[in-house]
Amino acid sequence: MSWRFWKRREAMPAPGDEGWEQALVNRVVLDHLEEQRRSRRWGVVFKLLTFAYLIALLVLFWPDDFITHVAPGEEHTALVEVKGLIAPETGASADRIIKALRRAYEDDNTKGIILRINSPGGSPVQAGYINDEIRRLRKQHPDTPVYAVAADLCASGGYYIAVAADAIYVDKASLIGSIGVRIDAFGFVEALRELGIERRLLTAGQNKGILDPFSPLHEEQRAFLQGVLDQLHRQFIEVVRAGRGEHLKGGDALFSGLFWSGEESVALGLADGLGSSSYVARELIGAEKIVKYSTKKDLLEHLADRLGAAIAASLMRLSGADGYPIVR
Repeated sequence: MSWRFWKRREAMPAPGDEGWEQALVNRVVLDHLEEQRRSRRWGVVFKLLTFAYLIALLVLFWPDDFITHVAPGEEHTALVEVKGLIAPETGASADRIIKALRRAYEDDNTKGIILRINSPGGSPVQAGYINDEIRRLRKQHPDTPVYAVAADLCASGGYYIAVAADAIYVDKASLIGSIGVRIDAFGFVEALRELGIERRLLTAGQNKGILDPFSPLHEEQRAFLQGVLDQLHRQFIEVVRAGRGEHLKGGDALFSGLFWSGEESVALGLADGLGSSSYVARELIGAEKIVKYSTKKDLLEHLADRLGAAIAASLMRLSGADGYPIVR
């Protein structure tokens, strides 16, 4: 019995007094009714919490493009997004992009395809896989045009992918180009010497530690690395020339690693015109309805992304940050 019962019992008639049995029964009944009411209240609370939990899960796992994944049953423009770093195990990996492209081509209702690119680049291997597959699929499906549409950024590996399309469209403020190759590293040799620290690196093969930041980079090693970069750069240039052909008007400066605004890129032949995804779908492909074919992440990846975005937004609010960098 609850503490309320014993508190009430203090005010009850003493045993032996007239009516004390009836008073005791009344108190027990009242206490039982109160416990039932309390249980019902907690039951309602737990049900509401469970319902809120299920709603939260639904919001987390509900795909952002759920409506566009529904079979349209009519001619449409297929949209494949290349977003973020182009690398294995990312949203813009070759596996994901190629899978989405194949799904788009396999749909009999696909009238044309848009590659919407918003990427600073990444792995030349991953970009090369995607470029090769686009060109292969174009040959298999000559009646289905493929357009690359640049959003904020279509640089380096992103542009490597774009040149495989039939045509490239950009916003006037998009950043286009960065046709080059880079290797990043740091050197701490002098810092170690100043601190009196001895670096002990053992290798089998005199160049095995060629990019070790605590070991000196000898001139012959520097020349070797530059040769590798130059070879990759030539491959990149060949891909761009094969994709853009006689459209290019800027000379060798186009391949210097510089980037231009979308408006300038049209004048230089890096792009074909100004236009958004909606414009391309409506005016060029002739199917205004756009259906996303980008492969969905699994539930754990989706949850991690949503939680990560929520945490980042909370930290920005706490720090008072209002803006974000456009180019890093």
